[in-house]
Amino acid sequence: MNKIVIVIGMCFIFSKLEAQVQNDSIDIKYLEDQIYLSFTYNILINEPNTITQNGFSGGTSIGFIKDIPINKKRTFGFGLGLGYNYDVYIQNLKITKENQTTLFKIAQDYKINRFRLSRIEIPIELRWRNSTPQKYKFFRVYTGVKFSYLLSSKTKFTDLTETIITKNIPEFNKIQYGLTLAAGYGTWNLYIYYGLNPFFKGAQLNGETLNLKDLSIGLKFYIM
Repeated sequence: MNKIVIVIGMCFIFSKLEAQVQNDSIDIKYLEDQIYLSFTYNILINEPNTITQNGFSGGTSIGFIKDIPINKKRTFGFGLGLGYNYDVYIQNLKITKENQTTLFKIAQDYKINRFRLSRIEIPIELRWRNSTPQKYKFFRVYTGVKFSYLLSSKTKFTDLTETIITKNIPEFNKIQYGLTLAAGYGTWNLYIYYGLNPFFKGAQLNGETLNLKDLSIGLKFYIM
């Protein structure tokens, strides 16, 4: 419930900021959509049949993108940004350490099992929109790639007898990259991220290489 209230509140604030900008003087060299905020539902793909998700696996990103128009109308251009990303994945892959070795198993009879990732991200976008200096609500289609650098990782497993917390698992790939798409009108935009490289390097489950990837679907908000 608290998460829903926060999301609604952020949307309201963004709408107010967007309306306030309309009172500024007209600038023929205007820039658009330089601050972003996204909320996503995270889906693990390319997983073995034994790995399943349960609960809500969510994520959020916030950052700044430099708007670089390349035509006179400023409706077509590029974006280069820097931001922070936080993702949670709730599933049944138990990750623990034993004698400096990372173990990957399928969790049984557990209450909580998840891993969390904090990352710096660099989005690069090819941008099209039908904005004008006077129009602050417009259609947009932004597509591109996103590179992420892992700052920290943390797993938590809880069953009836113990809680195991493991931090900074070396098997997580430090660098992640994937394709992005943001499309919508005004404040509301559909956002999709499709990961191109696996979460893990050198990780195995039951003798097979783990090639888990990420598909994130949600909403993205742009202002300023």
